[in-house]
Amino acid sequence: MAKSFHELLNNLSDLTLDAPEAPSILGQFLARAVADDCLPPKYVASYKGKLECPHARSALDKADVLLNMKHGIVRLDNVWGVGGGNRPVKYLIKKMVLLLKEYLSSGDVAEATRCLQELEVPHFHHELVYEGTVMVIERSNVRAAEQMAKLFKSLYTTTVITADQMVQGFKRVYDAMPEICLDVPSAYVLLEHFAELCHKEGFLSNGLYANLPSRGRKRFVSEGDGGRVKSVEALH
Repeated sequence: MAKSFHELLNNLSDLTLDAPEAPSILGQFLARAVADDCLPPKYVASYKGKLECPHARSALDKADVLLNMKHGIVRLDNVWGVGGGNRPVKYLIKKMVLLLKEYLSSGDVAEATRCLQELEVPHFHHELVYEGTVMVIERSNVRAAEQMAKLFKSLYTTTVITADQMVQGFKRVYDAMPEICLDVPSAYVLLEHFAELCHKEGFLSNGLYANLPSRGRKRFVSEGDGGRVKSVEALH
């Protein structure tokens, strides 16, 4: 472990060319390694005055500050910020709804992606899919559906949102449709239109699309029509 950090300190000048924040990040790693007993307590002090590289000295200074601040060892538990998994669920939901609303207003996929990743909760990305789909149903317009599909496709193709999280999010919407349609009577039709768009964009699977819930309709897959899902009015 010590040898690896030694190599990093010696090569920090080159690393900083590609990652300007490298000294600060390495300093945080050093402090956390000492706090977790991966490095001896005197490791940082042992380099004092022995390194000429200003970037390496900066990293050591950062580690020294973190280790010597009041309650430093305890605070180092959150040296990378408060982990997403430690945040209240209501807080995370509120943040996701806000970023979706801002995205629908601006259309900035990159900004929405950055905001989602900053939450650091990949295991909770199904909530974004759920909230986004419900938002499309509630807004009931083509523009919102197309924009949301664009965002979902980008998040899916870049694997920011995994396939299982996408599936879980849509399944949650499916299960909630009886309640959703109380507020939006045309919810089933709106969901069907949105799901068709998502399916065409390639991130809603054939199986999930085939299981799309519908009220007063029967859905079936025609093998002779390329596996396309069709809908027919239910017979009474």
